[in-house]
Formats: sequence, structure tokens, C-alpha cells
Amino acid sequence: MQSHLPASLSKIIRTYFLGLGIFTLFRLILLVSEWHRLGDTYDIATIFQAFLMGIRFDTVILCYILALPFLLLSVGLFLPKANLKLEGTVRFLIILLCSIAFGISAADIPYFNHFFSRLSITALEWMDSPMFVLGMIVQEPKYWLILLPAILLTWSFTRIVLRIFDTTNRPTRRIANIAFTVVGVLLLVAGMRGRLAHKSPIRVGTAYFSQSAFLNQLGLNPNFTFLKSYLLSKKKENQGIHFMSDSLALSMTQHFLAIENKDTMSISRIQGISPTQHNLKNVVVILMESMSANKMTRHGNPHNLTPFLDSLSHKSAYYPNAYSAGIHTFNGIFSSLFSLPAIYRKHPMKGAVIAEYDGLFENTKKQGHHTIYFCTHDGQFDNVEGFLTANKCDEIIAADDYPSEEIKSTLGVPDDYMFRTAVPKLTQIASTNTPFTAVVMTASDHGPYYIPPYFNAKSKDKKQQIVEYADWSLRTFFEQSKEQPWYDSTLFVLVADHGAVMHTVYDMPLSFNHVPLLFFAPNGEIPAQVNPEVTGQLDVFPTIMDYLNLPFENKTLGTNLRDTVNRPYMYFNGDDKYGVLDHDWFLIQKEDGSSGLYRY
Repeated sequence: MQSHLPASLSKIIRTYFLGLGIFTLFRLILLVSEWHRLGDTYDIATIFQAFLMGIRFDTVILCYILALPFLLLSVGLFLPKANLKLEGTVRFLIILLCSIAFGISAADIPYFNHFFSRLSITALEWMDSPMFVLGMIVQEPKYWLILLPAILLTWSFTRIVLRIFDTTNRPTRRIANIAFTVVGVLLLVAGMRGRLAHKSPIRVGTAYFSQSAFLNQLGLNPNFTFLKSYLLSKKKENQGIHFMSDSLALSMTQHFLAIENKDTMSISRIQGISPTQHNLKNVVVILMESMSANKMTRHGNPHNLTPFLDSLSHKSAYYPNAYSAGIHTFNGIFSSLFSLPAIYRKHPMKGAVIAEYDGLFENTKKQGHHTIYFCTHDGQFDNVEGFLTANKCDEIIAADDYPSEEIKSTLGVPDDYMFRTAVPKLTQIASTNTPFTAVVMTASDHGPYYIPPYFNAKSKDKKQQIVEYADWSLRTFFEQSKEQPWYDSTLFVLVADHGAVMHTVYDMPLSFNHVPLLFFAPNGEIPAQVNPEVTGQLDVFPTIMDYLNLPFENKTLGTNLRDTVNRPYMYFNGDDKYGVLDHDWFLIQKEDGSSGLYRY
């Protein structure tokens, strides 16, 4: 090859195959880390096909990276005096751009492990809290298992590239230089497109070739998905979300919410006092980090990880078909407290101006409640503190309010310590004869995992141990609360901020949005019952207001679960896609317009 090809083409070809090998190794690491997704009936031929698909997407990225270096080397063929300087520039460009690409490939592996989705601009949502994110990465051991191979692969790539460019360029004829340069440009353009069809270049959907949701994504290159999501977000038509005309949306929403006066341009409706009276004047909403319904015994988990949550669900008004609005904590907070949905990658609590909504804090505060929010970590993360303060939260207890020696990780104090802090605080509020609305956001069931030495788990697996600990922390909270005078007059609402990726039959793992939802009152004030209707976080706020016998003007998309109006379906978000679910069918609608309908 070296004796017949011009130096520009020869060196670029060898660098291409080297880069292809590195990308393939990252794909292999991802496969190994997610091997359990394949189940017992995996097909070697289909896995091989996913890797072949990966070569196409890797080629797209490598061709974009190598295009400028190739052109510079080609210029050097005709300008021998400038050739040495051009080669130095080319070496620098290749090593820099490929190192960035390999870094993105490394970051994609833990991202995929958590979200079951290749890297996208959603990851940039937390770049305003870089130290917080860095702390979670540094304190999570599994990330080091990925970082070290990534460093080794990048170092090896750099060494080999330097050797490739250290070879002597043999002179070739000018006509051959021109011909091979033209061929090289054509190959690069074809590689950038990823396919020979002239209508459109390769797309994310090209990778979806099988019935395996995991193998369909395995072939993608995270640099491709990241850049594609960025470019899509910058298109003018994607700056706003336009689903249908406002008039049609309003008409359909009024129909599904059973609004009688359809002449108004509003979905506002008055929710009066329930005829069923309760001796409930306080409410505690516990948002459980990553508590998928699939972790519970009553939903089929065989490991008995949540004995307390399971037992409580059998004493409560329980909704086994409840879904989170999104797959991030900020989605869970926003939708549970304000009854508005998650919209693709939009972060509802961030912005140049903090929006104010007519939510749970606002409406209970009007009725004389003290509103308070507890979390384990930095209150500024996800802009929670600023957003909730602007939306009528009187007090926020976060990392700065705990003793420094109790801070065990980037996620702050363990769940049980936060609960032990919350009980006397709520008792103090109640002692002034003031009702309270408290929201408690747990965090322990999120990496980096910390299990206090005083808790003994039965499971061997760390991910199962942390679920056991989270459930035990809930138990300790209720045991301590029982001793307080406010316990008997308090409504307890338990719902997860989102679920976890556990079962991956579909591109949107249902376990990521399927969450427990229960309403519990001491002394049996809320009869134990199971409501099989599809519901979710959107309905939490209006239902709380009904249980507390507090009238309010409902301006949200949430419905009162104690009303006779049932949802025909529930919808939820997965960043770049929407899921719509009833009792039989599951529709996945993607941001690019493609969709799939499944009988699940």
C-alpha cells in the first residue's frame, strides 16, 4: 500500500482502520456491561450484525474527523516545502479530535447503563453544576472501570498515530496524486453520508434492524447521536414544540378532562370540597429516587427488596398502573407538584426567568399551610431551590443544613439521616398549630451508592442492597412519625421521581416510567383499595387537594383520582420520544416523527 498510494491516502487509511478498531472496542465494552439485556436467547449472528452496523456509524464519524487532515496532506503532495508543517498540524488535529471522540464514547457507557439511550445533548442539562456531576463520577467505582480502559485506548491510539506519521513519504507521480486525491475525497463524502442512496444520509433509525431494543442501539456511535441531537435542537422548527393546532389541542383536552363549558378558551375548572370528609390537615409527599414499580414484590420482583413499601401499599389507595412523567428527577418534582407534563428535553425548572405555576405549594399555602422541601444534597442542583422558592415553598432543607460530618457523598446525607432530620422539623411546625405541606426527595438509590455501616442488607448485589436500604429508611421514617402528634392527621403520598432501566423489551423501557403511587392515611381513614386505571404523577396534586378537603381552581392537566373521570390513557416522556399507554396498547412516538405501536 505504501509503495503505490500517495502518503496522504495511505496514512489516512491506516488511521481510519485504527480508529475503527478503537470504536469497536468501546462498543464491545458496552456490550459486556449490558450483556444481561440479551437474556438467555441471544443470537450471535444478530450481535455480529449490530457490530457491522456500528462500522457504518463509526465510519461517518471518522470520515468527518479525517476530512480536513486528508485535504491538508493532499495539499502537501503538491507543496513539498510546506509538507512537514502540514503533517505536524495533521497529527495534532487527528489526535485531538479522536481523543474527544473516544472520550464521548467512554462517557456514553455509564450514560447508556442509566438511561438505556445513547448520549445526547440531554447530558448537558447538568453542565451548570459541573462539580456536583464530577463528584458523582469520581465517587462511583464503576466509572473508573470505564475511565482506565478509555485512557489506555486513547494513549495507544496516540502512540500508533505518531508512528504512522513518522514513516518516510515516498515520491509519487503528480497524475497519481491527483487521481488518488479525487478518489479519497469521494470516499470521504460517501463515508460521511453513511449510505449510497442519494435521497438522504444515514439516520439514527437506520440502526434499528432487529427485535432487540438493546442491539438496535448497540450499532449507534454516541458521537453521532450527540451531534445529531445538537443539530436538531438548533433547527428553527425545533426551537418550540408544535404538536397540533391550539384549537384542536384545547378541544381534545377539554373532552378528556370532561370540561362541560367548552366555549371557554381554558382548561380551568373548580374542584370543590369532597363529600367524603377526612381528618387530614397535613400532607407529606415522598418522592422516591429511582423506585421503579418493578422493584416491588407485588409487581413481580422475586428478591423481596421492598417489604415495607409493599406492606404499606396493601394498606393504602394504591395505583398499580401509575407512570412518571419523565425519566429525570426534575421531571418527577415538577410533574408531581404542578401536574404538568415533561416535554422532550425541556428542563421546566431552568431558564433566564423562573416561571411561576399554580401548584401544590401555592394552593396549600393559600389555605394556611407551611410549605417545606427536604433533600439530601445541594439544593441548587437542577435549580430546585430557586425554582421552588419562587413557587411558594417557604423553607428548603438541603446539604448546607446538615452537619458536615454527615455528608457521605456528592449526594449528601443518607436517606435515613434526612428522614430523622425531617421528623423533628415537622413536629416543630405542627407545634405552632400550623398545618404543613412537606415534600421529601430521597437520593440514596442513585449512584454513587452509600450504605451506612449500621444497615445490614440481605442481598449480595450492591444495586439490590441500596433498594433494601431505601425501603428500610422509609420504615424508620414512619416508625418515628407514629410517635408524633401530627401523624394521625397527615396524608402520606408515596411516588417515585422515575423508575429504573430493568426490562428493555421496547425502546422506551416501561420500568423506567412505571412507578408505585399510593395515598395512605393512619387509622384507616383511606380504605385499602386497588385502582387499576392508568394514571401517573400528573394526578398527584389534584388528588391531594381532594383528600385534604381544600377547594381550588385546577388549571393543570392533572385529574382528581377520586373523581369519576378516568384517564383513557397515560403519556410519558423519554427525552427524545413519548410513550402513550392504555390497558392494551403502547405507542412510542419519536421526536424525528417515527413511531411504533405494540400490544404489550
